[in-house]
Amino acid sequence: MASASDRNPIIIGGLPSQVPDFDPEETREWLDSLDAAVDERGRERARYLMLRLIERAREKRVAVPEMRSTDYVNTIATRDEPFFPGNEEIERKVLNATRWNAAVMVSRAQRPGIGVGGHIATFASSASLYDVGFNHFFRGKDEGDGGDQIFFQGHASPGIYARAYLLDRLNETQLDAFRQEKSKFPNGLSSYPHPRLMPDFWEFPTVSMGLGPLGAIYQARMNRYMEARGIADTSASHVWAFLGDGEMDEPESLGQLTLAARENLDNLTFVVNCNLQRLDGPVRGNGKVIQELESVFRGAGWNVIKLIWDRSWDPLLAQDRDGILVNRMNTTPDGQFQTYATETGAYIREHFFGDDQRLRAMVEGMSDDQILHLGRGGHDHKKIFAAFSAAKAHKGQPTVILAKTVKGWTLGPNFEGRNATHQMKKLTVDDLKRFRDRLHIPITDKQLEEGLPPYYHPGRNSEEIQYMHDRRKALGGYVPTRVVRAKPLVLPDDKAYAAVKKGSGQQQIATTMAFVRLLKDLMRDKEIGRRFVLIAPDEYRTFGMDSFFPSAKIYNPLGQQYEAVDRELLLAYKESPTGQMLHDGISEAGCTASLIAAGSAYATHGEPLIPVYVFYSMFGFQRTGDQFWQMADQLARGFVLGATAGRTTLTGEGLQHADGHSHLLASTNPGCVAYDPAFGFEIAHIVKDGLRRMYGPESEDVFYYLTVYNEPIQHPAEPEDVDVEGILKGIHLYKRGESGAVPAQIMASGVGVPWALEAQRILAEDWNVRADVWSATSWNELRREAVAVEEHNMLHPDEEQRVPWVTRKLQNAQGPFVAVSDWMRSVPDQISRWVPGRYTSLGADGFGFADTRGAARRFFHIDAQSIVLAVLTELARDGKVDRSALKQAVDRYRLLDVASADPGTAGGDA
Repeated sequence: MASASDRNPIIIGGLPSQVPDFDPEETREWLDSLDAAVDERGRERARYLMLRLIERAREKRVAVPEMRSTDYVNTIATRDEPFFPGNEEIERKVLNATRWNAAVMVSRAQRPGIGVGGHIATFASSASLYDVGFNHFFRGKDEGDGGDQIFFQGHASPGIYARAYLLDRLNETQLDAFRQEKSKFPNGLSSYPHPRLMPDFWEFPTVSMGLGPLGAIYQARMNRYMEARGIADTSASHVWAFLGDGEMDEPESLGQLTLAARENLDNLTFVVNCNLQRLDGPVRGNGKVIQELESVFRGAGWNVIKLIWDRSWDPLLAQDRDGILVNRMNTTPDGQFQTYATETGAYIREHFFGDDQRLRAMVEGMSDDQILHLGRGGHDHKKIFAAFSAAKAHKGQPTVILAKTVKGWTLGPNFEGRNATHQMKKLTVDDLKRFRDRLHIPITDKQLEEGLPPYYHPGRNSEEIQYMHDRRKALGGYVPTRVVRAKPLVLPDDKAYAAVKKGSGQQQIATTMAFVRLLKDLMRDKEIGRRFVLIAPDEYRTFGMDSFFPSAKIYNPLGQQYEAVDRELLLAYKESPTGQMLHDGISEAGCTASLIAAGSAYATHGEPLIPVYVFYSMFGFQRTGDQFWQMADQLARGFVLGATAGRTTLTGEGLQHADGHSHLLASTNPGCVAYDPAFGFEIAHIVKDGLRRMYGPESEDVFYYLTVYNEPIQHPAEPEDVDVEGILKGIHLYKRGESGAVPAQIMASGVGVPWALEAQRILAEDWNVRADVWSATSWNELRREAVAVEEHNMLHPDEEQRVPWVTRKLQNAQGPFVAVSDWMRSVPDQISRWVPGRYTSLGADGFGFADTRGAARRFFHIDAQSIVLAVLTELARDGKVDRSALKQAVDRYRLLDVASADPGTAGGDA
């Protein structure tokens, strides 16, 4: 029996090697050579030889297993570094002035009476990374295109403001108004990148950690999508995302890496500032976060560039023929490197180099001060330039640059590398003096000792400032800058809405399908049809949107390189490099990132897109609510469709799919205009008005959220006297009570309107009650307007007091008022105090569950018979109905027996 060493094994994680060895003698010679290298030169030398062989194999296009991680050294060898075209001395002066002003701005924000704080340490660690980008890579928008899209790390904003100050884009008054957005209006500067607060400056909000990297990936993909479809030339645009190594703990940061690799997004570069610290302590104290991230990104198909050591290490690494120094770098954990960042050169000599004679010999000729200043690559302009150049030149893959830095770099021994540095906001006078001396800033001790530390500007005509302006002119303008060049769209006339306004005739369809039919007509419009971007998380068929497959097609840059299994069907799955539909898989976060990128294209690239994102309602504001805030922050526009909405409409799915609260969550977002329509004609008017508000001449920075249902109903034609204003403002009288002596009002939204109509019939026939039915298309908008009226009245007591619209609308209606919806009571309760009469609500409060629609509605007491009881109860309180009628109604309709309810319509996924 052959020994294990004689067998041809499978290389785990590599390529299959279950093939015969056709030349065992040659194989033995190679193995003997390796054995000899190990025996004669040691394992380190043998390892080096193996790595070089793998490198050469790749150069020769020999397929070899991918390495999860490489040595803890720079990816780009010194010999391969390109010529640095800048004036490093001038750039260093510029950077020193920027560092000073950023720290002073935050320190001054802590002055007595203000105390709003700020963060210094993040920018201090990443300043060189940004500076090289500003001077040599970041393209502006002056050429008329979108330039580069740059996602700045949120906590680095002070440095971006400080640089803008040197360029006369901001002044001292504005720097002193940092984090005082209202009290120092219009000079206030936002804490973090925030387009809504600074719409001419910032493009992308990034401080909600994890959303920056996710957004950058989908922005890069959106650039390719727009170019593929001929909407905008984005070929010169590059997306840069500056991130923190601690931020990479967020699942959103790493969750969609494979999309970027799969679609070959070589227009995307992540720059991960690896200062080895989170907010409270080390990122990987016992490990090596750069090595970990390298493995993750390599495994996801990215090009990885490690930028670890500055040029002062080059002579030592050149001496390291046996790999002893590299081995020490490989085996030293991050927590220890942080300790070295805070210790003396003598300590580093003793603990890093001291326990191996060969390492000690390398640094014998170096002073302790020289050892102390053996630096990290993320602070070396030439090394950074080499990494950025390689990233831009690389084709076929996205690139990540893992740049090692020191948190709080240059801020002095009380800040650099300290666990508490993220929360340290103010420098003492002694700190400032040391900081000034290190940066060679011409400010006197007296200036630092008397009053607030001053800003430093070398002068508008100085060599440094002229250099900055020249570099930005060469690169196409100043960044960050947000520019809106898009022109209003020519919107469709009433013909596009005519079909859905006619109703569904004898056919029963869900409101989801009513919307889809409208969308199909809008996409035929010659002016705006091609601007629609359809987005869904693997549920197009569920929402009845597979009808778009043959015509709009699904975007895939590779096209469809296979025969679809359903190719014989009329609605076959069809992918295309110019497809209009974005199918982002089972990823609501990815879909929402696409939504945001498309919804802000009017500013990013000057070309409006109209995203329509359709999803299971429960998986929107609840699952990706942070991104809807990001959407509002980024001033993105578009339509968000919460399909299969409501607590009881999605039969059989149960708790996790039963949404009864998204309108409450939507009400917290000031940029969201939310509607809960019942019928197709309401949807038509809402969508038409949404297009006007978002894409017309007086465009607004809002997005529309519509909840639509999967329950088939018969949609009526638009009434001749339709109240369009009421539909848009939030409530309109749909059907007056035609019989009965006792008046009452029923207000319902969405799928609840048919229940209200049935209750109207029962009340008239069984209880002599004449109930009017109101369709409440938006509880949220009614509340928003009423709150604004109240605030105006409070602040202007000497003026004629205004009356909320909902109060005026209902003032002649004879109560009581009963509100009902497939949402929890808190949704209609938003307007309770502005309703002119006795008001009560019914709702689906509690957890959802799987059952028939009828049983679920009887359980929550929101069905037609429960509405009847609620109306009778309120009338009894007013003495208009005898209280004995209440018990009669409970018994008559068996309201305590869930099983007695009519199961209702079945099916209707769309």
